Amino acid sequence: MPRSLPAFTAALLALVFTAAAPAAPAAASTAPRPNFLVILCDDLGWGDLASYGHPHIRTPHLDALARRGIRFTDAYSAAPVCSPSRVGLLTGRSPNRAGVFDWIPAAKPDAATAQSRHLTHLRREELTLPALLRSAGYATALAGKWHANAVFNHAAQPQPGDAGFDHWFATQNNAGPSHANPNNFVRNGTPVGPQTGFSCDLVAAEADAWLTQHTTRSRAQPFFLYVAFHEPHEPVASPADLVETYRSAARTPDEAQYFANVTNMDRAVGRLLATLDRLGLADSTVVYFSSDNGPETLSRYPGARRSYGTPGPHRGMKLWTTEAGVRVPGILRWPGHVAAGKVSSAPVSSLDLLPTFAALAGAKIPAGRKLDGTDLRPGFSGGPIPRAQPLFWVYYNALNEHRAALRDGPWKLLARLDGGRLPVFANIDTASAPAVRAARLTDFSLYRLTDDPGETRDLAATEPARLQELTAKMESLHRELVTTMHVWPAAPVVSPQP
Repeated sequence: MPRSLPAFTAALLALVFTAAAPAAPAAASTAPRPNFLVILCDDLGWGDLASYGHPHIRTPHLDALARRGIRFTDAYSAAPVCSPSRVGLLTGRSPNRAGVFDWIPAAKPDAATAQSRHLTHLRREELTLPALLRSAGYATALAGKWHANAVFNHAAQPQPGDAGFDHWFATQNNAGPSHANPNNFVRNGTPVGPQTGFSCDLVAAEADAWLTQHTTRSRAQPFFLYVAFHEPHEPVASPADLVETYRSAARTPDEAQYFANVTNMDRAVGRLLATLDRLGLADSTVVYFSSDNGPETLSRYPGARRSYGTPGPHRGMKLWTTEAGVRVPGILRWPGHVAAGKVSSAPVSSLDLLPTFAALAGAKIPAGRKLDGTDLRPGFSGGPIPRAQPLFWVYYNALNEHRAALRDGPWKLLARLDGGRLPVFANIDTASAPAVRAARLTDFSLYRLTDDPGETRDLAATEPARLQELTAKMESLHRELVTTMHVWPAAPVVSPQP
Protein backbone atom coordinates (compact mmCIF):
# COMPACT_ATOMS: atom_id res chain seq x y z
CA MET A 1 0.00 0.00 0.00
CA PRO A 2 1.46 3.39 -0.92
CA ARG A 3 2.71 5.47 1.98
CA SER A 4 1.84 8.80 0.36
CA LEU A 5 -1.40 10.23 -0.98
CA PRO A 6 -1.97 10.31 -4.74
CA ALA A 7 -1.24 13.75 -6.19
CA PHE A 8 -4.89 14.42 -7.03
CA THR A 9 -6.05 13.47 -3.53
CA ALA A 10 -3.35 15.59 -1.92
CA ALA A 11 -4.36 18.58 -4.03
CA LEU A 12 -8.00 18.03 -3.13
CA LEU A 13 -7.16 17.84 0.58
CA ALA A 14 -5.21 21.09 0.30
CA LEU A 15 -8.32 22.77 -1.07
CA VAL A 16 -10.46 21.24 1.66
CA PHE A 17 -8.11 22.36 4.43
CA THR A 18 -7.73 25.85 2.99
CA ALA A 19 -11.48 26.28 2.70
CA ALA A 20 -12.20 24.88 6.16
CA ALA A 21 -9.38 26.50 8.10
CA PRO A 22 -10.35 29.54 10.17
CA ALA A 23 -8.22 32.63 10.17
CA ALA A 24 -5.59 32.57 12.92
CA PRO A 25 -6.88 34.65 15.83
CA ALA A 26 -4.94 37.43 17.45
CA ALA A 27 -3.98 35.12 20.34
CA ALA A 28 -1.66 33.26 17.96
CA SER A 29 0.76 36.22 17.93
CA THR A 30 1.55 35.94 21.65
CA ALA A 31 4.54 34.12 23.15
CA PRO A 32 5.06 30.64 21.72
CA ARG A 33 2.96 27.91 23.28
CA PRO A 34 3.36 24.21 22.61
CA ASN A 35 1.44 22.27 20.03
CA PHE A 36 -0.33 19.07 21.12
CA LEU A 37 -0.51 15.71 19.36
CA VAL A 38 -2.56 13.02 21.09
CA ILE A 39 -2.33 9.54 19.56
CA LEU A 40 -4.89 7.04 20.83
CA CYS A 41 -5.08 3.36 19.92
CA ASP A 42 -8.15 1.16 20.17
CA ASP A 43 -7.97 -1.97 22.38
CA LEU A 44 -4.17 -1.88 22.56
CA GLY A 45 -3.04 -3.90 25.55
CA TRP A 46 -0.56 -2.69 28.18
CA GLY A 47 1.86 -5.39 27.08
CA ASP A 48 1.51 -5.02 23.30
CA LEU A 49 4.54 -2.78 22.70
CA ALA A 50 8.17 -3.88 22.70
CA SER A 51 8.98 -1.14 25.22
CA TYR A 52 6.37 -2.67 27.55
CA GLY A 53 7.84 -6.13 27.23
CA HIS A 54 6.14 -7.86 24.30
CA PRO A 55 8.50 -10.64 23.17
CA HIS A 56 7.57 -10.56 19.47
CA ILE A 57 5.78 -7.39 18.31
CA ARG A 58 8.14 -4.83 16.80
CA THR A 59 7.29 -1.20 17.58
CA PRO A 60 10.50 0.74 16.82
CA HIS A 61 8.89 4.16 16.43
CA LEU A 62 7.04 3.99 19.73
CA ASP A 63 10.12 2.58 21.42
CA ALA A 64 12.06 5.60 20.15
CA LEU A 65 9.29 7.90 21.39
CA ALA A 66 9.66 6.34 24.84
CA ARG A 67 13.44 6.75 24.79
CA ARG A 68 13.03 10.44 24.04
CA GLY A 69 10.36 11.02 26.65
CA ILE A 70 8.73 9.42 29.67
CA ARG A 71 7.25 5.94 29.62
CA PHE A 72 4.57 5.63 32.28
CA THR A 73 4.16 2.15 33.71
CA ASP A 74 0.95 3.14 35.50
CA ALA A 75 -1.01 5.01 32.83
CA TYR A 76 -4.80 4.66 32.81
CA SER A 77 -7.76 5.21 30.53
CA ALA A 78 -10.90 6.96 31.72
CA ALA A 79 -12.99 3.79 31.33
CA PRO A 80 -12.56 0.11 30.43
CA VAL A 81 -14.43 0.54 27.12
CA CYS A 82 -14.11 2.94 24.25
CA SER A 83 -16.93 5.55 24.13
CA PRO A 84 -16.75 6.63 27.78
CA SER A 85 -12.95 6.46 27.65
CA ARG A 86 -12.89 8.90 24.72
CA VAL A 87 -15.38 11.22 26.38
CA GLY A 88 -13.25 11.24 29.53
CA LEU A 89 -10.14 12.13 27.54
CA LEU A 90 -11.93 14.98 25.76
CA THR A 91 -13.51 16.46 28.91
CA GLY A 92 -11.06 15.75 31.75
CA ARG A 93 -14.02 14.39 33.71
CA SER A 94 -15.41 11.01 34.58
CA PRO A 95 -17.50 10.06 31.53
CA ASN A 96 -20.36 9.22 33.91
CA ARG A 97 -20.76 12.95 34.49
CA ALA A 98 -21.44 13.35 30.78
CA GLY A 99 -23.88 10.43 30.73
CA VAL A 100 -21.66 8.18 28.62
CA PHE A 101 -21.51 4.94 30.59
CA ASP A 102 -20.74 2.33 27.92
CA TRP A 103 -19.90 1.95 24.24
CA ILE A 104 -22.36 3.70 21.94
CA PRO A 105 -24.04 1.63 19.22
CA ALA A 106 -24.77 3.39 15.95
CA ALA A 107 -28.35 4.48 15.31
CA LYS A 108 -30.26 6.06 12.47
CA PRO A 109 -31.91 9.42 13.22
CA ASP A 110 -35.42 8.00 13.11
CA ALA A 111 -34.43 5.16 15.46
CA ALA A 112 -32.53 7.24 18.00
CA THR A 113 -35.34 7.11 20.55
CA ALA A 114 -36.07 3.40 20.16
CA GLN A 115 -33.66 2.72 23.03
CA SER A 116 -32.42 5.25 25.53
CA ARG A 117 -28.91 3.95 24.83
CA HIS A 118 -29.20 5.36 21.32
CA LEU A 119 -29.76 8.81 22.78
CA THR A 120 -26.25 8.75 24.21
CA HIS A 121 -23.79 11.31 22.89
CA LEU A 122 -21.22 13.87 23.95
CA ARG A 123 -23.49 16.82 24.66
CA ARG A 124 -22.84 20.38 23.54
CA GLU A 125 -22.93 21.45 27.18
CA GLU A 126 -19.69 19.58 27.92
CA LEU A 127 -16.49 21.63 27.77
CA THR A 128 -14.05 19.70 25.60
CA LEU A 129 -10.29 19.94 25.22
CA PRO A 130 -10.40 21.01 21.54
CA ALA A 131 -13.06 23.65 22.26
CA LEU A 132 -11.05 24.98 25.20
CA LEU A 133 -7.86 25.16 23.17
CA ARG A 134 -9.64 26.69 20.19
CA SER A 135 -10.92 29.45 22.45
CA ALA A 136 -7.27 30.09 23.36
CA GLY A 137 -6.26 30.49 19.71
CA TYR A 138 -5.39 26.92 18.69
CA ALA A 139 -6.22 25.23 15.41
CA THR A 140 -7.83 21.85 16.06
CA ALA A 141 -8.27 18.64 14.07
CA LEU A 142 -9.43 15.05 14.52
CA ALA A 143 -8.37 12.13 12.34
CA GLY A 144 -9.70 8.66 13.10
CA LYS A 145 -12.34 7.14 15.35
CA TRP A 146 -14.93 9.42 16.97
CA HIS A 147 -17.38 7.10 18.81
CA ALA A 148 -18.90 9.83 20.96
CA ASN A 149 -22.42 9.73 19.52
CA ALA A 150 -24.97 7.26 18.18
CA VAL A 151 -26.28 9.29 15.23
CA PHE A 152 -23.18 10.09 13.21
CA ASN A 153 -22.92 12.85 10.65
CA HIS A 154 -26.45 14.13 11.19
CA ALA A 155 -27.92 17.18 12.87
CA ALA A 156 -29.84 14.94 15.27
CA GLN A 157 -26.80 14.85 17.58
CA PRO A 158 -23.60 16.92 18.00
CA GLN A 159 -20.70 15.97 15.73
CA PRO A 160 -16.93 16.44 16.08
CA GLY A 161 -17.21 19.99 14.79
CA ASP A 162 -19.60 20.79 17.62
CA ALA A 163 -16.99 19.52 20.10
CA GLY A 164 -14.41 22.05 18.95
CA PHE A 165 -12.68 20.47 15.94
CA ASP A 166 -12.04 22.84 13.02
CA HIS A 167 -11.35 19.88 10.78
CA TRP A 168 -12.42 16.26 11.18
CA PHE A 169 -11.97 13.05 9.24
CA ALA A 170 -13.67 10.30 11.18
CA THR A 171 -15.83 7.22 11.53
CA GLN A 172 -18.58 6.75 14.10
CA ASN A 173 -17.03 3.56 15.47
CA ASN A 174 -14.86 1.01 13.68
CA ALA A 175 -13.37 1.38 10.23
CA GLY A 176 -15.65 -0.70 8.03
CA PRO A 177 -15.93 -3.19 6.65
CA SER A 178 -12.44 -3.68 8.14
CA HIS A 179 -9.13 -1.85 8.53
CA ALA A 180 -8.44 -2.72 4.90
CA ASN A 181 -10.06 -0.44 2.31
CA PRO A 182 -12.64 1.19 4.61
CA ASN A 183 -15.63 2.98 3.12
CA ASN A 184 -17.20 4.74 6.11
CA PHE A 185 -15.02 7.82 6.71
CA VAL A 186 -16.59 11.27 6.73
CA ARG A 187 -14.65 14.51 6.23
CA ASN A 188 -16.24 17.64 7.70
CA GLY A 189 -19.73 16.27 7.11
CA THR A 190 -19.13 14.81 3.65
CA PRO A 191 -18.82 11.02 3.22
CA VAL A 192 -15.49 10.17 1.60
CA GLY A 193 -16.56 6.85 0.08
CA PRO A 194 -14.42 3.78 -0.60
CA GLN A 195 -10.70 4.17 0.01
CA THR A 196 -7.69 2.05 -0.77
CA GLY A 197 -5.32 1.19 2.03
CA PHE A 198 -5.32 0.42 5.74
CA SER A 199 -7.10 2.59 8.25
CA CYS A 200 -4.06 3.71 10.24
CA ASP A 201 -2.28 4.74 7.03
CA LEU A 202 -5.29 6.72 5.83
CA VAL A 203 -5.66 8.41 9.22
CA ALA A 204 -1.94 9.27 9.35
CA ALA A 205 -2.08 10.58 5.79
CA GLU A 206 -4.98 12.87 6.70
CA ALA A 207 -3.15 14.13 9.78
CA ASP A 208 0.01 14.62 7.72
CA ALA A 209 -1.85 16.63 5.09
CA TRP A 210 -3.63 18.75 7.69
CA LEU A 211 -0.39 19.47 9.57
CA THR A 212 1.41 20.41 6.37
CA GLN A 213 -1.39 22.70 5.21
CA HIS A 214 -1.79 24.29 8.64
CA THR A 215 1.94 24.94 9.03
CA THR A 216 2.14 26.44 5.54
CA ARG A 217 -0.83 28.68 6.23
CA SER A 218 -0.02 29.81 9.76
CA ARG A 219 3.09 28.48 11.47
CA ALA A 220 2.57 30.95 14.31
CA GLN A 221 -0.78 29.45 15.31
CA PRO A 222 -0.39 26.47 17.68
CA PHE A 223 -2.43 23.33 17.07
CA PHE A 224 -4.16 20.45 18.80
CA LEU A 225 -4.27 17.28 16.70
CA TYR A 226 -6.12 14.21 17.94
CA VAL A 227 -5.23 11.04 16.03
CA ALA A 228 -7.48 8.14 17.03
CA PHE A 229 -6.37 4.94 15.32
CA HIS A 230 -8.82 2.05 14.91
CA GLU A 231 -6.03 -0.48 15.39
CA PRO A 232 -5.84 -3.06 16.86
CA HIS A 233 -9.63 -3.30 17.40
CA GLU A 234 -11.45 -5.96 15.44
CA PRO A 235 -12.03 -6.54 12.57
CA VAL A 236 -8.26 -6.81 12.32
CA ALA A 237 -6.69 -6.69 8.85
CA SER A 238 -2.99 -6.15 8.21
CA PRO A 239 -0.54 -5.77 5.30
CA ALA A 240 0.52 -9.13 3.91
CA ASP A 241 4.23 -8.28 4.04
CA LEU A 242 4.05 -7.59 7.77
CA VAL A 243 1.91 -10.66 8.47
CA GLU A 244 4.51 -12.83 6.75
CA THR A 245 7.28 -11.55 9.06
CA TYR A 246 5.36 -12.91 12.07
CA ARG A 247 4.55 -16.39 10.73
CA SER A 248 7.26 -18.10 12.76
CA ALA A 249 6.70 -16.15 15.99
CA ALA A 250 2.92 -16.39 16.08
CA ARG A 251 1.05 -19.45 17.25
CA THR A 252 -1.69 -19.05 14.62
CA PRO A 253 -2.19 -17.09 11.38
CA ASP A 254 -4.70 -14.90 13.22
CA GLU A 255 -2.13 -14.06 15.88
CA ALA A 256 0.29 -13.08 13.11
CA GLN A 257 -2.41 -10.74 11.81
CA TYR A 258 -2.68 -9.10 15.25
CA PHE A 259 1.08 -8.70 15.65
CA ALA A 260 1.27 -7.14 12.19
CA ASN A 261 -1.65 -4.86 13.01
CA VAL A 262 0.22 -3.32 15.94
CA THR A 263 3.39 -2.95 13.88
CA ASN A 264 1.46 -1.28 11.06
CA MET A 265 0.06 1.18 13.59
CA ASP A 266 3.61 1.82 14.79
CA ARG A 267 4.61 2.61 11.21
CA ALA A 268 1.79 5.16 11.08
CA VAL A 269 3.07 6.72 14.30
CA GLY A 270 6.49 6.90 12.68
CA ARG A 271 4.98 8.79 9.78
CA LEU A 272 3.41 11.35 12.13
CA LEU A 273 6.66 11.84 14.04
CA ALA A 274 8.56 12.20 10.76
CA THR A 275 6.09 14.89 9.71
CA LEU A 276 6.78 16.82 12.90
CA ASP A 277 10.50 16.55 12.14
CA ARG A 278 10.07 17.59 8.50
CA LEU A 279 8.02 20.64 9.46
CA GLY A 280 10.38 21.63 12.26
CA LEU A 281 7.69 21.08 14.89
CA ALA A 282 9.11 18.23 16.98
CA ASP A 283 10.65 20.41 19.70
CA SER A 284 7.52 22.57 20.06
CA THR A 285 5.01 19.71 20.19
CA VAL A 286 3.82 17.74 23.21
CA VAL A 287 3.13 14.17 22.06
CA TYR A 288 1.07 11.80 24.19
CA PHE A 289 0.45 8.20 23.12
CA SER A 290 -1.97 5.79 24.80
CA SER A 291 -4.89 3.39 24.36
CA ASP A 292 -8.61 3.79 25.06
CA ASN A 293 -8.78 0.66 27.24
CA GLY A 294 -7.21 -2.73 27.76
CA PRO A 295 -7.07 -5.54 25.17
CA GLU A 296 -10.06 -7.42 23.84
CA THR A 297 -10.62 -11.01 24.97
CA LEU A 298 -10.02 -13.63 22.30
CA SER A 299 -13.33 -14.87 20.83
CA ARG A 300 -15.54 -12.93 23.27
CA TYR A 301 -17.76 -12.37 20.24
CA PRO A 302 -17.59 -14.00 16.80
CA GLY A 303 -15.59 -11.20 15.18
CA ALA A 304 -12.91 -11.22 17.87
CA ARG A 305 -10.94 -14.18 16.55
CA ARG A 306 -7.82 -12.04 15.98
CA SER A 307 -7.80 -10.32 19.39
CA TYR A 308 -4.44 -11.51 20.66
CA GLY A 309 -3.67 -8.47 22.81
CA THR A 310 -1.88 -8.90 26.10
CA PRO A 311 -2.48 -7.13 29.42
CA GLY A 312 1.01 -7.92 30.70
CA PRO A 313 0.98 -9.00 34.35
CA HIS A 314 -2.42 -7.45 35.03
CA ARG A 315 -5.71 -9.18 35.80
CA GLY A 316 -8.67 -9.13 33.43
CA MET A 317 -9.13 -7.58 29.99
CA LYS A 318 -11.22 -4.89 28.33
CA LEU A 319 -14.60 -4.36 30.12
CA TRP A 320 -13.05 -5.23 33.51
CA THR A 321 -12.45 -2.74 36.32
CA THR A 322 -9.38 -4.68 37.39
CA GLU A 323 -6.03 -3.33 36.18
CA ALA A 324 -6.06 -4.90 32.71
CA GLY A 325 -9.28 -3.12 31.78
CA VAL A 326 -7.95 0.37 32.41
CA ARG A 327 -4.14 0.21 32.68
CA VAL A 328 -2.71 1.10 29.28
CA PRO A 329 0.54 2.23 27.66
CA GLY A 330 1.31 5.91 28.23
CA ILE A 331 4.22 7.76 26.60
CA LEU A 332 4.85 11.51 26.83
CA ARG A 333 7.44 13.42 24.78
CA TRP A 334 8.26 17.13 24.69
CA PRO A 335 11.95 17.72 23.91
CA GLY A 336 13.68 20.08 26.27
CA HIS A 337 10.78 20.09 28.74
CA VAL A 338 10.09 16.43 29.54
CA ALA A 339 12.93 14.28 30.83
CA ALA A 340 14.14 11.89 28.14
CA GLY A 341 14.55 8.19 28.79
CA LYS A 342 12.67 8.21 32.08
CA VAL A 343 10.38 5.44 33.29
CA SER A 344 7.78 6.69 35.76
CA SER A 345 5.50 4.66 38.03
CA ALA A 346 3.40 7.71 38.90
CA PRO A 347 -0.28 7.02 38.18
CA VAL A 348 -1.45 9.15 35.23
CA SER A 349 -4.73 9.19 33.33
CA SER A 350 -6.18 10.43 30.06
CA LEU A 351 -8.31 12.62 32.34
CA ASP A 352 -5.12 14.59 33.04
CA LEU A 353 -4.66 15.83 29.48
CA LEU A 354 -7.23 18.64 29.66
CA PRO A 355 -5.91 20.33 32.83
CA THR A 356 -2.29 19.84 31.71
CA PHE A 357 -2.76 21.17 28.19
CA ALA A 358 -4.92 24.04 29.41
CA ALA A 359 -2.13 25.11 31.78
CA LEU A 360 0.49 24.91 29.04
CA ALA A 361 -1.70 26.77 26.54
CA GLY A 362 -2.83 29.49 28.95
CA ALA A 363 -6.43 28.40 28.39
CA LYS A 364 -8.79 29.39 31.17
CA ILE A 365 -10.96 26.66 32.65
CA PRO A 366 -14.26 28.16 33.80
CA ALA A 367 -14.53 28.72 37.55
CA GLY A 368 -16.42 25.97 39.30
CA ARG A 369 -15.85 23.44 36.52
CA LYS A 370 -15.38 20.06 38.20
CA LEU A 371 -12.48 18.11 36.72
CA ASP A 372 -11.35 14.62 37.68
CA GLY A 373 -7.88 14.88 36.16
CA THR A 374 -4.81 16.70 37.43
CA ASP A 375 -1.98 18.79 35.99
CA LEU A 376 0.88 16.50 34.99
CA ARG A 377 3.57 19.19 34.78
CA PRO A 378 5.15 18.33 38.15
CA GLY A 379 5.87 14.88 36.72
CA PHE A 380 7.65 16.11 33.58
CA SER A 381 10.95 15.35 35.28
CA GLY A 382 9.83 11.79 35.94
CA GLY A 383 8.99 12.45 39.59
CA PRO A 384 5.75 12.17 41.60
CA ILE A 385 2.54 13.85 40.48
CA PRO A 386 0.35 15.34 43.24
CA ARG A 387 -3.27 14.27 42.86
CA ALA A 388 -6.03 15.95 44.86
CA GLN A 389 -8.38 12.99 44.49
CA PRO A 390 -7.85 9.32 43.62
CA LEU A 391 -8.61 7.93 40.20
CA PHE A 392 -12.10 6.42 40.30
CA TRP A 393 -14.11 4.27 37.89
CA VAL A 394 -17.69 2.98 38.02
CA TYR A 395 -18.65 0.79 35.09
CA TYR A 396 -22.15 -0.66 35.32
CA ASN A 397 -21.66 -3.28 32.62
CA ALA A 398 -18.37 -4.75 33.89
CA LEU A 399 -17.56 -8.38 33.16
CA ASN A 400 -16.00 -8.81 36.58
CA GLU A 401 -18.02 -8.74 39.79
CA HIS A 402 -16.52 -5.50 41.10
CA ARG A 403 -17.98 -2.58 39.18
CA ALA A 404 -16.25 0.21 41.13
CA ALA A 405 -12.50 0.76 41.33
CA LEU A 406 -10.22 3.33 42.95
CA ARG A 407 -6.47 3.95 42.56
CA ASP A 408 -4.79 6.00 45.29
CA GLY A 409 -1.00 6.01 45.28
CA PRO A 410 0.15 2.37 45.29
CA TRP A 411 -3.27 1.13 46.43
CA LYS A 412 -6.21 -0.29 44.45
CA LEU A 413 -9.67 -0.74 45.95
CA LEU A 414 -12.44 -2.72 44.25
CA ALA A 415 -16.09 -2.86 45.30
CA ARG A 416 -19.35 -4.49 44.32
CA LEU A 417 -22.64 -2.61 44.15
CA ASP A 418 -25.35 -3.95 46.45
CA GLY A 419 -23.43 -7.19 46.89
CA GLY A 420 -23.52 -7.78 43.14
CA ARG A 421 -27.31 -7.59 42.99
CA LEU A 422 -27.58 -4.28 41.14
CA PRO A 423 -28.76 -5.04 37.60
CA VAL A 424 -26.34 -4.56 34.72
CA PHE A 425 -26.86 -1.27 32.90
CA ALA A 426 -25.35 -0.19 29.60
CA ASN A 427 -26.86 3.25 30.06
CA ILE A 428 -28.44 5.18 32.90
CA ASP A 429 -31.80 6.78 32.20
CA THR A 430 -34.67 8.08 34.30
CA ALA A 431 -35.93 4.53 34.77
CA SER A 432 -32.67 3.09 36.09
CA ALA A 433 -31.22 6.16 37.83
CA PRO A 434 -33.05 5.67 41.17
CA ALA A 435 -31.59 2.17 41.61
CA VAL A 436 -28.11 3.36 40.63
CA ARG A 437 -28.24 6.29 43.05
CA ALA A 438 -29.47 4.09 45.89
CA ALA A 439 -26.88 1.35 45.33
CA ARG A 440 -24.34 0.83 48.11
CA LEU A 441 -20.69 -0.07 47.70
CA THR A 442 -20.03 -3.48 49.27
CA ASP A 443 -17.55 -6.38 49.33
CA PHE A 444 -14.35 -4.36 49.20
CA SER A 445 -11.05 -5.85 48.02
CA LEU A 446 -7.73 -4.13 48.61
CA TYR A 447 -4.45 -4.57 46.71
CA ARG A 448 -1.02 -2.99 46.82
CA LEU A 449 -0.11 -2.69 43.16
CA THR A 450 3.57 -1.91 43.60
CA ASP A 451 4.27 -5.51 44.59
CA ASP A 452 1.07 -7.15 43.31
CA PRO A 453 0.16 -5.73 39.87
CA GLY A 454 -1.94 -8.81 39.16
CA GLU A 455 -4.28 -8.09 42.10
CA THR A 456 -3.83 -11.60 43.45
CA ARG A 457 -3.53 -10.89 47.21
CA ASP A 458 -6.52 -9.25 48.86
CA LEU A 459 -5.24 -7.24 51.85
CA ALA A 460 -8.62 -6.08 53.14
CA ALA A 461 -8.36 -8.26 56.25
CA THR A 462 -4.73 -7.45 57.06
CA GLU A 463 -4.81 -3.67 56.35
CA PRO A 464 -7.96 -2.53 58.25
CA ALA A 465 -6.84 1.10 58.67
CA ARG A 466 -5.95 1.45 54.99
CA LEU A 467 -9.20 -0.25 54.01
CA GLN A 468 -11.21 2.16 56.14
CA GLU A 469 -9.39 5.18 54.71
CA LEU A 470 -9.85 4.16 51.07
CA THR A 471 -13.43 3.01 51.60
CA ALA A 472 -14.31 6.46 52.90
CA LYS A 473 -12.69 8.07 49.85
CA MET A 474 -14.48 5.75 47.44
CA GLU A 475 -17.85 6.28 49.10
CA SER A 476 -17.43 10.05 48.98
CA LEU A 477 -16.47 10.01 45.29
CA HIS A 478 -19.28 7.59 44.50
CA ARG A 479 -21.93 9.72 46.20
CA GLU A 480 -20.73 12.82 44.38
CA LEU A 481 -20.60 11.06 41.01
CA VAL A 482 -24.06 9.49 41.10
CA THR A 483 -25.46 12.84 42.21
CA THR A 484 -23.91 14.76 39.32
CA MET A 485 -24.07 12.17 36.49
CA HIS A 486 -26.14 13.06 33.44
CA VAL A 487 -29.26 10.91 33.15
CA TRP A 488 -30.97 10.34 29.79
CA PRO A 489 -34.74 10.21 29.29
CA ALA A 490 -36.12 6.70 29.38
CA ALA A 491 -37.08 5.25 26.02
CA PRO A 492 -40.80 5.62 25.27
CA VAL A 493 -42.91 2.53 25.68
CA VAL A 494 -44.33 1.63 22.29
CA SER A 495 -47.65 -0.20 22.38
CA PRO A 496 -47.93 -3.14 19.98
CA GLN A 497 -49.94 -2.43 16.89
CA PRO A 498 -53.30 -4.20 16.69
